[in-house]
Amino acid sequence: MLKNFKPTWMVNAIYDLTPEQLKAKGIKAVLTDLDNTLIAWNNPDGTPQLKAWLAQMQAAEITVMVVSNNNHDRVQRALSELQLPFIARANKPLATGITKAKKQLGLSRHEVVMVGDQLITDMHAGNVAGVRTILVKPIIDSDAWNTSINRFFEKYIMQQLLKKHADLTWREDLND
Repeated sequence: MLKNFKPTWMVNAIYDLTPEQLKAKGIKAVLTDLDNTLIAWNNPDGTPQLKAWLAQMQAAEITVMVVSNNNHDRVQRALSELQLPFIARANKPLATGITKAKKQLGLSRHEVVMVGDQLITDMHAGNVAGVRTILVKPIIDSDAWNTSINRFFEKYIMQQLLKKHADLTWREDLND
């Protein structure tokens, strides 16, 4: 059961991922959660750091696509300035949204990575979909009420994962 929650890598922030690291792992597309992974859940404006990271990915021809459980209007509003493709109502922890994204991009599971800040939704969905996963720390410490419930259970899951997998540690990048 725990294997579905185990991230392939744990990196401090999505902005720490470089095109070189991703390409070295054969990754052509980054599927990312929206809230507290790409942007703060309570502040939809993209930061200069986010815009610089997205420009790096675009220059390297690595697609960034948002896979979010939020409704279409919320995701579209949050991404209006960034012009990123997205899948709304992704139904994470199910693999539905990730499978749909892979098909839209025409990529295999080996060419895609799912990045998110939650074990219960993002890591589980990515693992069930058969893609590699990257857990990042939440951008801000506060959460929407529904995410707070997940975080309560995630503390226990993470404790169990760390007991079972000594190599599971926070890293600066994928090569660390």
